[in-house]
This record gives sequence, C-alpha cells and structure tokens, in this order.
Amino acid sequence: MDSRTEAEFAEFMRGRWPALVRLGYGLTGDERLAEDLARAALAKVYASWPRVLRADDPDVYLRRIVLNASLGKVRRRRERERRPGDEAEPETAPPARVDGDRPALVAALLRLPVGQRSVVLLRYWMDMTEAQVAAVLGCSVGSVRSQASRALANLRVGEDVAEEVLL
Repeated sequence: MDSRTEAEFAEFMRGRWPALVRLGYGLTGDERLAEDLARAALAKVYASWPRVLRADDPDVYLRRIVLNASLGKVRRRRERERRPGDEAEPETAPPARVDGDRPALVAALLRLPVGQRSVVLLRYWMDMTEAQVAAVLGCSVGSVRSQASRALANLRVGEDVAEEVLL
C-alpha cells in the first residue's frame, strides 16, 4: 500500500477499535479475547483494504468478520470441552469490564443463543438500525425483529435483567 492508503487505513482502524472491542466483549465476555477478535478482524481488513473500500459499507464487512471469528472461537472452545480426559482450567477471575459495562448484563447476554446475542449487541449495544443489523448478519429485517423480540423475552425471564438496561 502507498502512504496515503496506509494513513487512510490507520484512521479507519483508530475510529473502529473501541466499537470492535466492545462488540467482541459482548460476544465473548472476555476483554482479552475481544481485543484478539478486533485485531484479527482489522488484520483481515488490512489484507484486503482496496477491496473493502469498494464495498458499500466497510463497517458491515468488519463487524461480520468479528461475528464469524467469535463463532469460530466458541466452536473451538466447545470442542475442547467435549474431549474426554481433558479438563478445562477453572476461571480464577471474573470477566473484565469494558467502558463500565454492567457485569450482570454481559452475563445475561452470554446466556442467550448466539443469533439472539448478535442481534441484541448490534441493535441495542452498537446502536445500529434493523436494516444495518440485517446487512451485517446477512438476514432479513424480519429475522432481526423476531430474534430481538425473543432475546428480550429471554432476558426478561432470566436473572431479572430488565429490558431498559439494554436501551
């Protein structure tokens, strides 16, 4: 890349970093893992930066990478948990907090199915429109609405986390 393109990417990265880490944290409940997801996503975007710039919305592309990467981490973690004879090390510290996020809210989000959690994080935590969420997730606006409705109902039922905490 030339210096102008490098500077353009650096500005893009600086502007997206906090939101990416926050999204990753909401998906995983772990600040270090969230930073790893953000770094990996930005590395992939850097590798194909000219193509990303031609996309309609580079942010959609970037968020989709974070979501897909987090799903891969969850799958690998589940596979490790299923191996007979392997015992996972117990967690010794509670998940880190990012930007004052409420630990109870993060814990409640982590209990949601991945699809519902993704919709809630993008729609309410990242303050995206239903159409933007649908574009990131590659689904219809109706699916976003139904997943959000189910997620909020699940949050109301579980651990007494009120809907207004999200809003």
